Amino acid sequence: PSPGAVTVRRLNRVEYRNTIRDLLGVDYDTELLFPPDDSGYGFDNNGDVLSLSPLLMEKYLTASDTIIREAVPRVNRVVARREIEGWEFRTEDGKKHGLQLNCEEADRVSHTHTIKSPGKYTLEVNVRVRGSFNFDPGRCKVAFTVNGEKYFEDEYQWENHRLFTRTYELDLEPGEYEYAFDVTPLPPKEGVERDGDTSVRISVESVNVIGPQAPEHWVAPQRYDWFFTRDCPPEDTQERRAYRAELLGRFARRAYRRPVDAETLNRLVDAAEFMSNQPDGTFESGVADAMAMTLASPRFLFRIEETIPDHHSRYPLIDEFSLASRLSYFLWSTMPDQQLLDLAEAGQLRANLNAQIDRMLADPRASQLTTNFVGQWLRTRDVMSVFIDPELVLAGDEGETVERETPRGKRGRRRRSRTRFDQELREAMRQETEMLFEYLVAEDRDLLELVDNNYTFLNERLAEHYGIDGVEGEEMRRVELPADAGRGGVLTHGSFLTVTSNPTRTSPVKRGVFILENILGTPPPPPPPDIPQLEETAEKLGAKPTVKEVLAAHRDHALCASCHARFDPMGLALENFNALGMLRDSDQGQPIEVEGELITGERFEDFAELRSILVNNQRESIYRCIAEKLLTYAIGRGMEYHDEPVLDEIVCQMVENEGRFSTLVRAVILSAPFQRTQPPPDDIIAQGGQIP
Repeated sequence: PSPGAVTVRRLNRVEYRNTIRDLLGVDYDTELLFPPDDSGYGFDNNGDVLSLSPLLMEKYLTASDTIIREAVPRVNRVVARREIEGWEFRTEDGKKHGLQLNCEEADRVSHTHTIKSPGKYTLEVNVRVRGSFNFDPGRCKVAFTVNGEKYFEDEYQWENHRLFTRTYELDLEPGEYEYAFDVTPLPPKEGVERDGDTSVRISVESVNVIGPQAPEHWVAPQRYDWFFTRDCPPEDTQERRAYRAELLGRFARRAYRRPVDAETLNRLVDAAEFMSNQPDGTFESGVADAMAMTLASPRFLFRIEETIPDHHSRYPLIDEFSLASRLSYFLWSTMPDQQLLDLAEAGQLRANLNAQIDRMLADPRASQLTTNFVGQWLRTRDVMSVFIDPELVLAGDEGETVERETPRGKRGRRRRSRTRFDQELREAMRQETEMLFEYLVAEDRDLLELVDNNYTFLNERLAEHYGIDGVEGEEMRRVELPADAGRGGVLTHGSFLTVTSNPTRTSPVKRGVFILENILGTPPPPPPPDIPQLEETAEKLGAKPTVKEVLAAHRDHALCASCHARFDPMGLALENFNALGMLRDSDQGQPIEVEGELITGERFEDFAELRSILVNNQRESIYRCIAEKLLTYAIGRGMEYHDEPVLDEIVCQMVENEGRFSTLVRAVILSAPFQRTQPPPDDIIAQGGQIP
């Protein structure tokens, strides 16, 4: 069968950021500086939706220049610079460092630095003042000394992350120099009282020792040897051109993820030579500008794939460089490393594929598979931003009414929430789900344990939120669940339960649809137009109906009944978990009923029985859903009719091997859609639209 055609894929924001980090050592914040990527079939690496707008092209051009200026030195010699960071300054007992000072406590932090060569030095001292969100009247004096000699003593008070910099020119002799900061609290100004919840924090950002200034002591810039293989460029013109070709060829090979052709390399060398001959240009600046051109090239921004010539196959294999890129962006969300490129160049990657899969899964970069695949499939990314109102959720569980402050200023009764749905708790929820997946991958366990197990991953904060005793500390760790915990599997994780809820209440519809789409792989059709909202149905019932009662009334609509019969029972089985993922016994002050019957006829009394039904009766459906999601993510397109035999084969292998992740990932990588491609039609090639 056809392996399908994959639209030439642009690097998405995550892939671009990771690739730049591995290629140049720069962490470029693409989430802040690039527009969001669209999603197709649930993932943001789908080739059909990764378009290139004029705005994004401008962003790429700006980024290429900014990144190269930060990463690549533009001269071969600079004045030596030693940056002593704030954490290197310590108190005498070593328990506190320079980033942890405040205006309320007297402290002294110091660091000893050795000067090896005599000469003129510049000392740059950076202190930052961070005030709490609300104003704090606290004041303090900060004195800076060098070997006991005071250079300044300034008074600081509340500031909004303001940086204070002082610079001194010194003549220093070889020896040890102690740089110290002394903080002395001052009383608030008369008539001003402190609020115990506010603060003024002092951070020693850095002390930079720059020198000696004499040219004979200058050194190569930081990371010069990342990009240049000689201390200085050759003097001879031909040798300089050959050196440029060597440097740019090596860089372009990694950036383009395959060897660069002679024509392209000559263009880059010509550009580097032209830029270095400009006023104030240097050999290094010319090479850097040519590297910036490389980052703006379609060969870098797009994952352009080539095939192995094969006149006997309708669907040729992609070449080994393309295979290396598919592997690395699938498992690592970044460019191939040197080992993958070397194997591809030697034509040995397919021969060593199993060993490379094992190596790549054991590499720390494989955590990107969890972050980006699981983060979108199970929506753990969304838990960090989903809006839930704890106050209204908990009040609704008990059937209370909460009045809010009105725009006209009238105040009503407010109910204090018993929980804080803050970033710390959200992060723990996200980690719980991702750590479960990573555990199944590392231990090569049955992927059905995603749905049904007797353990999870908790820290003290999340365990307290779930009502589970005996977990202490901030570290997330594997915890065996008590028999009465009522939990087990991702469908009882806070991440799933919150992202499938509404801001003030649970949503059995969202939860049921999520299970159909992402666990069983049988998504319902989209709802017909003009269907009334649940809130409208609830108003007709009067009083305070439970969600189950509202859904029962909602199903009276003929257009709603057939679909709701598929997902309502599964969503209602989770009603013992509120919108915050906490266990509860009542909804709107009334007992919760979770028993139900699936459309396939199986009855269950609670969610534990439903879980058992799913893993025992729908085993192959779960395997098939996971396989379909992973294959979609791996090849960057949705599944088509011709992919059915591939999915059938993957599911058979998973059943035979007890659903192990190693079986799944190897089956995906060895499949025809991953290894082969469908060439463009002959009429397109005849018109000159060949694969570049």
